[in-house]
This record gives sequence, C-alpha cells and structure tokens, in this order.
Amino acid sequence: MREFVLHYIWQHKLFVQHDLHTTDGQRIEVIDVGKPNTHAGPDFFNAKIRIGKTIWAGNVEIHNLASDWNKHRHQQDRNYGNVILHVVKKADVPVFLADGQKLPQLELSYATEIETNYEVLVSGTKWIACADKISGVPEIYIRAWKNALLLERVEQKTQEINAILQSGNNHWEEVCFVIISKSFGFSVNNDAFLSLAKSLPLMLILKNCRNVVQLEALLFGQSGLLKDLTCQDDYIEVLKREYAFLQQKYRLQPMDGKEWRLLRLRPDNFPYIRIAQLAALFYKRRQLFSQLLESPDVVSLMQLFDAVEVSDYWKCHYIPGETHVSKLKKIGKESVYSILINAVVPLLFCYGVHKELQSLKDKALLLLENIPAENNYITRRWRDTGLKLDSAADSQALICLYKRYCEAKDCLRCRIGHKVLTTIV
Repeated sequence: MREFVLHYIWQHKLFVQHDLHTTDGQRIEVIDVGKPNTHAGPDFFNAKIRIGKTIWAGNVEIHNLASDWNKHRHQQDRNYGNVILHVVKKADVPVFLADGQKLPQLELSYATEIETNYEVLVSGTKWIACADKISGVPEIYIRAWKNALLLERVEQKTQEINAILQSGNNHWEEVCFVIISKSFGFSVNNDAFLSLAKSLPLMLILKNCRNVVQLEALLFGQSGLLKDLTCQDDYIEVLKREYAFLQQKYRLQPMDGKEWRLLRLRPDNFPYIRIAQLAALFYKRRQLFSQLLESPDVVSLMQLFDAVEVSDYWKCHYIPGETHVSKLKKIGKESVYSILINAVVPLLFCYGVHKELQSLKDKALLLLENIPAENNYITRRWRDTGLKLDSAADSQALICLYKRYCEAKDCLRCRIGHKVLTTIV
C-alpha cells in the first residue's frame, strides 16, 4: 500500500465513516479531515474530530503501519505535539507523543478496489493510464474538469508574461513584442525567438520600423544568422552593412546563430522566413498590443496577421543565396491560430488580471472556444480515447491534462482519475 494513497482516501473521505472507533475502543466522528500539508510536519492541519465525548481540533498524521511513527522519530519531535489522531492501515504498536501521552489511533476501513484501481493505473503501459476506462466517466465530470484545466493552462502561461512584465518596467507593448516573437518559433525555435526579442528593446524596433530593410537588418543581425553567411548576395550584404551600423550605434551584442534549428523543418518554418514575417508584422503593426485589445473577435484578430507579407527578397528565398520561383509567404491560417492560442489569449487574459477587467478575461477564454482544436500528437491520442475536442479550449485543456497529470501519472489529483479510482464494480 502506497502511503499517499492512504492520504488520498483520508482527504476525500473514501473510508467507511460509520461506527468508527479508536484501537482502544473510543467512538470517533470525523467532523473535518483537515487541510493537506505539503511541507514538513503532520500530514493534515486543523482537523476536527470527536473522540468519545470530546471534540478535538488539531493535526492528523497518516502511516501504513503505526510503527512508522517511531521509525520516523515523531515520538521525539515537539512539532508533532498537536497531533490528535494517528490514522493507519494497521496499528501494529501503540504510539506516544513527545510528552509521553498515548496517541489515539484509527485503522481505516475502505473498499480495496481503490488500491486495486490505483495499481492498475500506475503500473499500466498505456500512454494515458486510464485510456481504456475514460469512456465510462460521465461527460459532466469531464466537461467540468476541462473547464478547470483550461483556466490552469492559461494561468500557467501568464506566469511567464508576469516575469517579462516585471523585467520590462510594466510596458505592455514591450511584453507583447516578446511574447508574440516567441510564438513565431512554433515550438522548435521558441527559445531562440525569445532570446532574440529579449535582446532588442522595443524602442529600437519602433525607431527602425518605418524602413523594412533596417528592421530586417536589426532582427537578422541580432539573431546571429548573418555572421557566418558566405553567399554572394547583394541583399544579404546590405543587411550586414546596415546591421554593422546599428550594432555600433546601439552597442548591440548579437546572439549565437547556433541557437537556431533548421533540421527537419519544412521550408515555410525556416527561421529566416519566420524572422522576415516577424519584421513584416511590426513594420505594418507598430502598436500591436493596442490593436489586439481593440479587436473584438477571432476574425478581426486573424486579419491583423493575415495581411502581413514578407519583403520581396524573401518571396523568392527560403535561405539566403538560393532562389526559387516567387511565392507569397503569408503567415498560414494554422500558424495564426497557434499565435492566437499561445500568445494573444494569454496576453489578453494577463492584462485583464492586472487591470481587474473580468470582461477581458472572459473575452480571452471565449476566443479559444471560437478557434478550431489543435491537431498534434497529444490531441490525436485524446481523440482515440473517444473524447471530444470541439475547439482550442478543449485542446488546451487536454494538453494541460496530459502534461501536468498524465505524464507524471498523478491520477490522485486528476478528477477523471478520481472517478476511475472510486468506481466500485
């Protein structure tokens, strides 16, 4: 028996609650199991328990065997002096507090299926522990859990925004530049784009955004991707010369170009094209954050990105020096959806939190409900279990579920896991 499963049974009152007695025969009524303690000390704080005719308020300690109390030397620890009940699976010995007082003990009685269900879940080899059981969980439980997971996912993303906000003097346009830039990495080059944006104050972007050549020179030069290029290309030479001037003027330190990944990428995702698109975006949308705030729905937000086109040079190049037939390289619809999901929604939600605008937080979450569900290896596998993914709100919730709970097999903190664990056949 894993001790934390016993904690789980106690916390959720999954034990037999009628006719409870201590090992000494005193009647017990559990009024309040207390609050779980995630730090050092007793397992549950502020419990309220009637033992005999007296109501006690204090802490609860839980062990598989009563003798674990002595094994962990709690009988010598004054921090356990306020324990009012020792909850165990088996009371193999009497136990005492540091002052010598005998501690009441309760042997928990519960359905053994809980243990069995848990072992089946954590010992399984399926990609999701409950993959073959989730179809038996009522939709109402899954829907409520997805709503909570969606909020957890968005709040998790706002933590990074808050950190950038604090380091950027609470300048929201600056934060917008950093977060939007990061999203142009589309997972593979997220970190590189984040480093690029952090290395360039927005002030420099705005000073040079009226000339697309200067803006490209600034971004490409700062990315480090120009340093080792040996191709004989007039446009690239212009970018190099322009960046050399800007670098000296603003005392810039470029990135190491080795941070960028090109292997196993489709040409449209090459960092050269994504940087050119980023330059085109801020060339055309100089107050982007304000425009994001003013856009009422997904359609208007899509239009902010849809009209962005790369400069003429990049229409016929994927990498410097190698030409191809000229082609418009707009940001694709799926890519824009990704930017909205991973950058715009968290930005709007975080701003709503800071400005105490519930309407803006609601708008951010509503946007996700009006964006199609993502299609990736996680969402495809969720669909294989029979779960519905009707929108990005669903896919974000289930991505959170997989990454925060399923990968760690943390079934005890999952509402679906709870339903599976407590299903008694």
